[in-house]
Amino acid sequence: MTVLHQDIGDSSGDVGGDTSVARPACLACLACLACLLLTDSIRNRLTADGPTVPMGLVSPRKVHADQADIDTPLVRELVAAQFPQWAALPLEPVDSGGLVNAIYRLGSDLSVRLPLRPSINDEVRREQAKLAALAPFLPVAVPSVEAIGSPTDAFPGDWSVHRWLSGTHPSPDALADPRRLATDLAAFVDAFRRIDLPDRPPAYPGERRTRAPMVSMDSSTRKAIGELDGLIDTREALASWEEPLAAPYDGREVWVHSDLTPSNMLVSAEGRLTAVLDFETCGVGDPACDLFPVWYLLPASVRDEFRAALDVDDATWLRGRGRVLSQALIVLAYHKDTNPALANDARHVIGEVLAAPQ
Repeated sequence: MTVLHQDIGDSSGDVGGDTSVARPACLACLACLACLLLTDSIRNRLTADGPTVPMGLVSPRKVHADQADIDTPLVRELVAAQFPQWAALPLEPVDSGGLVNAIYRLGSDLSVRLPLRPSINDEVRREQAKLAALAPFLPVAVPSVEAIGSPTDAFPGDWSVHRWLSGTHPSPDALADPRRLATDLAAFVDAFRRIDLPDRPPAYPGERRTRAPMVSMDSSTRKAIGELDGLIDTREALASWEEPLAAPYDGREVWVHSDLTPSNMLVSAEGRLTAVLDFETCGVGDPACDLFPVWYLLPASVRDEFRAALDVDDATWLRGRGRVLSQALIVLAYHKDTNPALANDARHVIGEVLAAPQ
């Protein structure tokens, strides 16, 4: 086991712990793109410092055939054996609806995260190193890995303890201050773009799928459009995809988060951005990758301000629109019958993109 003593600061001063850190890769499922594109907290509008749910000994819902058996006694046993300094803290499951990790709140300041599909591929340590390198350059809090647990017979994979981050996942229909949030998001994206660090080699196939060239998304996007016939205007969707697919790109690359969806953000009661989560797929890529908030979250009335603050040219704007549309189409096609929360988010994005001036 490894204990890490890191204190990643938060300019908002509202930091208590962590709600979303590294997602182990879903290597086996290209179709299940949500496992790479979306975080464990899938917008059931939970506050990050609650609520936990009194599920007692209930295991996380089964979302994978090869999912590990995880319950409160197991987590308590792991914590007590490997981190006895935290053994007496209250432990409660968090109803995150996650696709990749089971999450438990440990006391008031910590959370425990266990992959639903355990692995020993050093994922957590790589994520910890990445976050430690990036945090000093960013204007809001990011996740902090406080300790890394070792595999056992009962749980055959790495697991981790994180610092808890306070806040609420923003909802596009309940933003307290959209203009200030747009300003905060633009400041975060700009700070990310200015980072001057070498990108590390990909740790597994598909890690950089969210930053891949748009042409690589064409087949899966068209397939998703075909599967959504009768649910969306497929003719409009195809036209809205083909236009950005043809948009020019000069190859300029910057550091991008690449998954700035509402479930990867936390905001204060006043509507200010306080933290950004889930940095697994971040790295050097097309600047268009970080325009997702435009269609996921921001109302039309503040989009021009967000765009101006980042000096986004027409081609980059088009590519950003295409990237977010591709993601939403694939997620809706895959989850339309199984995950209402993800499906509703995807429908919102598709609606916003198709309603936008072409």
